[in-house]
Amino acid sequence: MPEVDYYDVLGVGRTASPTEIKSAYRRLAKTMHPDAGGTVGTFRMLREAYDTLSDPALRAGYDAGAAVARTIRVPARPRPRRRFGEEPGFVPETPDLAPEELDWWDFAGQDARVRHGRRRGPGHTPVVLAVGGMVLVLLPLLTGVEFSAPVLVVWLLLTAGTAVLVGHLARGYLRVSRAREAYAEEFGGRLVFGTPGGESDELAQRLTADLLARYFTRLPGARIFHGLAWPGSVFADVDHAVLCGKRLVLIESKTWLPGHYETGEDGRLLRNGRTFLGGGSRLAESLAAYRDLLPGIALRGAMVVYPSRSGELTTEDPGDLPAPPMTPEAFLHEIGAWLSAEPSTVDHEALRAIRAQVTGAATSR
Repeated sequence: MPEVDYYDVLGVGRTASPTEIKSAYRRLAKTMHPDAGGTVGTFRMLREAYDTLSDPALRAGYDAGAAVARTIRVPARPRPRRRFGEEPGFVPETPDLAPEELDWWDFAGQDARVRHGRRRGPGHTPVVLAVGGMVLVLLPLLTGVEFSAPVLVVWLLLTAGTAVLVGHLARGYLRVSRAREAYAEEFGGRLVFGTPGGESDELAQRLTADLLARYFTRLPGARIFHGLAWPGSVFADVDHAVLCGKRLVLIESKTWLPGHYETGEDGRLLRNGRTFLGGGSRLAESLAAYRDLLPGIALRGAMVVYPSRSGELTTEDPGDLPAPPMTPEAFLHEIGAWLSAEPSTVDHEALRAIRAQVTGAATSR
C-alpha cells in the first residue's frame, strides 16, 4: 500500500485533471529542486508522486491501494523503501558487442571528418589543384606566348572557367573553415554534455551513459546529452539524448523485473503479455515537447531496459514504434543504425538548442 498520499504531496484533490497535476508539479519543482534549495528526498518524492498520478494506469492502481492507506505528510527525509523484486547488490550486465556485430560500425568510421552543416567543404586538395590549374592557364601570358585569334578565344574561355572554379572552391573552403572555428570557440571538443544520475536508484542511467560513450562516439557527428529538461522545466525530464545530423533520439533508462516487454497495439506497455504497472514512461510527452523545440529535426524515442534482479529480460522487435522498450543490445543495433544515416554531420543550431536544456554541470570529453 502507498506510504504517502501523492495527492497531498502535489497539493491537489483526488479529482484533479492531468493539466492540474502537471501545473502543480511544475510549480512545486521550482522550489523543491535541490538546485533551488530543496532536499534530494523531498524532490524525489515529488517526482514519484507526479510519475504515478500523471500516468492513467499507475494512477488507477494507486487510487485502489490508497483507499485503505493512511495519509502521511511528506517527511524531510523519506524512509528508503525496497521495491518489490529488488535483489540487493545485483548489477545487470551490459553488452560487450564486438564492432563487427554492429552493421553500422564500419560505415560510421569511414570518414572521421566532421561536417559542420549539411554540405562538406572542398578541403585542401581541390583548392590547391584549382589554383595550380589557374597558374598553368596563365603561364602562357606570363611567358609572352602569342596566340592566334581562335586559340586566344579558347584560352580566354579556359581562363574564365578556371577563375570561376577557383573562386567557388575558395568560398566553400572559407565558409566551412569559419564554421569549424565558430564551433570550436562555442563548444570546444566536447562530445558529452551533462552527467547521468548519481543516486542509487539511477544505476540504469549510468549504465546507458557508459553504452553511449563506448559505442555512439564512433559516429563523428554524434553529441551525447544527459539530464535534459523540457522547455520551461527546471529539472531533468529526459535521461539521455543523442544528436547526429538531423536526427535526435530521446532515451529513458529503466530497471524492471525480468520478463518479456513489448508495446501493445493500443499503446499499453505489456510484460509477459499482460499490462505492466510496475513503471511509467514520459517519452511521449518528451517527444512532443522536443518536436515543438526542434521542428526541423527527426525525433525518435527509446526505453533501454535492464533487469532489476537475476533472470532473463527480453523485448519485442521495436519496428516503427515511436518509443518502444529495448534491451541494451537491441538499442545499440537499432538506434545506432538509425543515427548513422548522417554519421559525420553536426547541426549547430540543434546542438545549441539542446545544450540549453541540459541541467546541472556539463561534462566534457
